[in-house]
Amino acid sequence: MNKPVVVTEETRVAPVIGPEGAAAPALTGPAYVVLGGISLSHFLNDTMQSLIPSVYPILKENYALDFAQIGLITLAFQITASLLQPVVGHFTDRKPLPFSLAIGMGFTFCGLLLLSIAHVYAVILVAAALVGLGSAVFHPESARIARLASGGRYGLAQSVFQVGGNAGSALGPVLAALIVVPFGQPSIAWFSSIAFVAIVLLWQIGRWYKPRIVPHSSVSVARHADAPTPRRVAFAIGILIVLVFSKFIYLSSLTSYYTFYLMHKFGVSTQGAQLYLFVFLGANAVGTFFGGPIGDRIGRRYVIWFSILGVLPFTLLLPFAGLMGTAVLSVIIGFILSSAMPAILVYAQELVPHRFGMISGLFFGFAFGAGGIGAALLGEVADHMGIEFVYRACALLPAIGLLAIFLPKMPKSAN
Repeated sequence: MNKPVVVTEETRVAPVIGPEGAAAPALTGPAYVVLGGISLSHFLNDTMQSLIPSVYPILKENYALDFAQIGLITLAFQITASLLQPVVGHFTDRKPLPFSLAIGMGFTFCGLLLLSIAHVYAVILVAAALVGLGSAVFHPESARIARLASGGRYGLAQSVFQVGGNAGSALGPVLAALIVVPFGQPSIAWFSSIAFVAIVLLWQIGRWYKPRIVPHSSVSVARHADAPTPRRVAFAIGILIVLVFSKFIYLSSLTSYYTFYLMHKFGVSTQGAQLYLFVFLGANAVGTFFGGPIGDRIGRRYVIWFSILGVLPFTLLLPFAGLMGTAVLSVIIGFILSSAMPAILVYAQELVPHRFGMISGLFFGFAFGAGGIGAALLGEVADHMGIEFVYRACALLPAIGLLAIFLPKMPKSAN
């Protein structure tokens, strides 16, 4: 059995890593065209995904849904993504499929078309699940391609990749406010054209990726002498999962119910609430962009620590702020919290560098799953206790960031 190589936080330029951690010929720097392409694909993918929570007010009104049913739509979307992503990642670690990204985007294409014509709650759930399936195929392999194109600047590559997704998530509510709200549910079908563009782009990225795949049989790497023990690695992965849980449960309270909160507490219109959601999600995108490069420079543990625990004072203030204060605090919260994910993902990849696809799928999948479970549970709580109670209770979640103190330091490079 091959032992994993440890890629350290101090590494600035390192070999390109193959599907099982094998070193391919080194790049002189990041392949920016490929990084830009995979980030744009992430942008298109998450723009379409973000339409689902953005049209919740329309679905709620058209079909007389309660908050629990709204939460189940999020659960249907995110449970397929979360459960299948680690499976897809594990499979592609063994047998990379360069054109799977384009094929997976076809599920999103079908899901959007189905959602535009769905008039029964069960069909809405199926459509949401299809979009989630497309996400399950997209994220593990695209994260691997971002690392392959990084030229050793892994944090930068993950930030560029993830900021595309966050920017798409921010744009979705604006498009929903400008298009879906005035033109209704059938207008969701128009967004299938975005899926078609993404399919074409991902097919071209697959052509770049195919000749760079390292055969599984050629893998031969050594374990760094100062690497954490397997037990310590498993413990650290568990802590990271708990941190992701706290982060995405809180983010779920904002992305799924922020519009309802603003409409209920401050009397904001549906379109106005969508614009406030856009501002919050835009702050997420900016925070994601800075999180990875800062982790490359000062160390990922520090970024993880600050981004989870450092947001606590602002989440505690949010339930008591006025409309303008809520908008400002949501921007600060989104910026700080979102800086964690690139650092968490690269740190986890360094802990288990011979399983990039599985680790990427596990953390992206768990993030989706935590958000889906959180949306369903918070929907039940909102129905019984009120939407304002949800924000007071969730304000304490970032305190879980104290667990970051137990993350091991990564060894210095042997090079």
